Amino acid sequence: MWSYLLTIFFLLILVYSFSSASCSSLFPSSCQLLGKFHLNGMHKTGDVILGGLFQVHFFSSIQDLSFTSQSQQSVCHGFDVLGFRQAQTMAFAIDEINRNSNLLPNVTLGYTLYDNCLELGIGFRAALSLVSGQEEKIILNNKCAGNPPVIGIVGDSSSTRSIAISTVLGLYRVPMVSYFATCSCLSDRQKYPSFFRTIPSDAFQVRAIIQILKHFGWTWAGLLISDDDYGLHAARAFQSELSLSGEGCLAYVEVLPWDTDTDEIRRIVDVIKKSTARVVIVFAHESHMINLMEEVVAHNLIGLQWIASEAWTAAAVLQIPQLMPYLGGTLGIAIRRGEIQGLREFLLQVRPNLPHSTSYGRSMVTQFWEFTFQCRFAPPPTGWLEGGGAICTGQEDLENADTEFLEISNLRPEYNVYKAVYALAYSLDDMLQCKPGRGSFSGDSCATLQSLEPWQLVYHLERVNFTTSFGDQVSFDENGDALPIYDVMNWLWLPDGSTEVQNVGEVKRSTFKGEELILDEDKIFWNFESKKPPRSVCSENCPPGAHMVRRKGEPECCFDCIPCSEGKITNTSDSLECTSCPEDFWSNPNRDHCIPKQTEFLSYHEPLGICLTATSLLGTFVCAVVLGIFIYHRRTPIVRANNSELSFQLLLSLKMCFLCSLLFIGRPRLWTCQLRHAAFGISFVLCVSCILVKTMVVLAVFKASKPGGGTSLKWFGAMQQRGTVLFLTSIQAAICTTWLVSSSPAPHKNTQYHNDKIVYECAVGSTVGFAVLLGYIGMLAFLSFLIAFLVRNLPDSFNEAKLITFSMLIFCAVWVAFVPAYISSPGKLADAVEVFAILASSFGLLITLFGPKCYIILLRPEMNTKKAVMGRGIES
Repeated sequence: MWSYLLTIFFLLILVYSFSSASCSSLFPSSCQLLGKFHLNGMHKTGDVILGGLFQVHFFSSIQDLSFTSQSQQSVCHGFDVLGFRQAQTMAFAIDEINRNSNLLPNVTLGYTLYDNCLELGIGFRAALSLVSGQEEKIILNNKCAGNPPVIGIVGDSSSTRSIAISTVLGLYRVPMVSYFATCSCLSDRQKYPSFFRTIPSDAFQVRAIIQILKHFGWTWAGLLISDDDYGLHAARAFQSELSLSGEGCLAYVEVLPWDTDTDEIRRIVDVIKKSTARVVIVFAHESHMINLMEEVVAHNLIGLQWIASEAWTAAAVLQIPQLMPYLGGTLGIAIRRGEIQGLREFLLQVRPNLPHSTSYGRSMVTQFWEFTFQCRFAPPPTGWLEGGGAICTGQEDLENADTEFLEISNLRPEYNVYKAVYALAYSLDDMLQCKPGRGSFSGDSCATLQSLEPWQLVYHLERVNFTTSFGDQVSFDENGDALPIYDVMNWLWLPDGSTEVQNVGEVKRSTFKGEELILDEDKIFWNFESKKPPRSVCSENCPPGAHMVRRKGEPECCFDCIPCSEGKITNTSDSLECTSCPEDFWSNPNRDHCIPKQTEFLSYHEPLGICLTATSLLGTFVCAVVLGIFIYHRRTPIVRANNSELSFQLLLSLKMCFLCSLLFIGRPRLWTCQLRHAAFGISFVLCVSCILVKTMVVLAVFKASKPGGGTSLKWFGAMQQRGTVLFLTSIQAAICTTWLVSSSPAPHKNTQYHNDKIVYECAVGSTVGFAVLLGYIGMLAFLSFLIAFLVRNLPDSFNEAKLITFSMLIFCAVWVAFVPAYISSPGKLADAVEVFAILASSFGLLITLFGPKCYIILLRPEMNTKKAVMGRGIES
């Protein structure tokens, strides 16, 4: 907000200056500047002039704004050697271009470089001086007209100053290529239409740091920012990118004060100390870090992993033994390092008395010389000689001086300055190589050296594309941002106590691969006992079988782990919720993946199924043996008694009853479900029908033995007996057919008994049909029992009525007990109960009806005589 207010303020100054410089009644044929700014600078003449804004001093004097007297020009102090080296790099690049016959042939580039003294007001004055000139008076055909002194500007180094200056220069489409302004806000083409930069924006720097966080699994970090456009926009970008990517959360966001507010800094350090985040990201300038680290040392706050933005990654003032126990192992984003061949030789030629240096140019070089050699040019300040100060001669040996000026092994901002100058030069070259009639401007016109306009250069800057001698491609996207690339740096703490900032990787965006992070992890120094990356998360990942539940009022990275319920597993993609397994699957004990549910049915392979199968086959075998015995002894009285044909039919039906029980064992299929109850119902009706007819024959014989009862036997001849059995059985067949057609039994997967099991069973389809089937069998059985009970005491020596009564008693008892047992038995136990009832009732009939006869046939043959069998009865 402060930068925008300043922008408006200086915009008003500019408008006022331009209006004051217009033709007036005092000067009817001329234009005059309202005032002239006294700026530190360097100048070199040429056909085309490029401007430059550099930070050559750290501080400036505070102006008197009381307006009780004419304000004095600001005085800069605190010489910045690195800023001066950046300015000299621009001078070198222009000198190199002028010596290159392939680039801008027959055109000589010149420059005008100004010092902004790290002050917005001075930087703004310098920018206005570059685009408007500093001539006292311009007379040109009674009009204020002509080309501006510069065609483009390299600078500024600060985002805040670049915002203010570009807001004004953008109105006139004057191209400005910054080498150090990283605020993502400057990518807004609507606000800053002529702004370009050779350094990546903070938006990419933020994404680069997020990639580092993601690489090491750091999802919980703190963020410290400076109280300016650089820090505030970085914080907004950081929060936005983290929210979109979902890669982590910020434990806190704190704004570092510009001044030495001890209480505020102490509060911030206390927040860092109390937080569980072990990673601290700092988007601030080195001056902020100096104040912060004083308090960090006072609190002995160790065990933190610092992440540095490009503003302080290479800050030598922080790389001291006192701070390395705290800052050792810092990972930082740094401007791409480059190599500039011949720069050192050019820097060695700097002299305060070079012929092409102007008065104010000599001032900048002179201040560098005095700062480097700790001397003063004549005339020296008052008291300088008395204090033992030396006089500069201008012949001092620069190569042997103890200065950073000649240290070119780690050129980063200078490399961006170099690229910015070349970007302007290549754009100008492309513009001047235009062929008449094939130009890019209206009417296919071309720009000429005599009529260059800054906006024309903007058009070509947007399309420039070249490769530096170091191998880096330079081009600008639609927002004026260069193809981004950063180096990843690591602060190494050597055993001898010295420090080294080493390159451990890079993060860049390429046309084909997009954004990628390349790290050499073996080179990274970790300032921890484990010598490994720290762990920085708010909540550990949920174990298998648990899902995340957000903590109310806390960032999304903070959560509790709640176990999934049965039948659900953790969603492996985000673990935010438990997902239900498919219908035929169930969760494993760890609740991390679904497994097929166990299946349950009365199987041939389990003990119960084996026992029932063996019992069924045993019953079938016994029936076959009894049938064989009866066939072999078919002519004996005991077999022929009470209709031997019905006995054979009864044995065959019992055999069917034993065999039909096998249909209830094994996995239910459609045909077994349909056949099992039909076979069971018909077999048992056939069996009970034979018994009923036998009982009725006994009753008829008893009545026939009485006077006048002979006619009763004619209704129970062989044909009538067969017909009765067939008729009674056909009724059951009709019931089964109706049941199967209307609502047929079918296989059913039942999950009501057990959630983790699938019980395969046969759904009866129609409960009414099943009840009618059982009810019909029960009715015939009860009728047989009733008749047999009535004739149980007939005077025959071998009266089957007693056996039938006993057998029907067993039969009815079994099936009466079956109904509640069947209803209350779940799953395969219901089938087992039904099979057991079938086998029990079948064995009951087999033993009670045929056991005594087999006993007589095999063991008591003397009783198997007509006399013994007949007694008072008759042979049938």
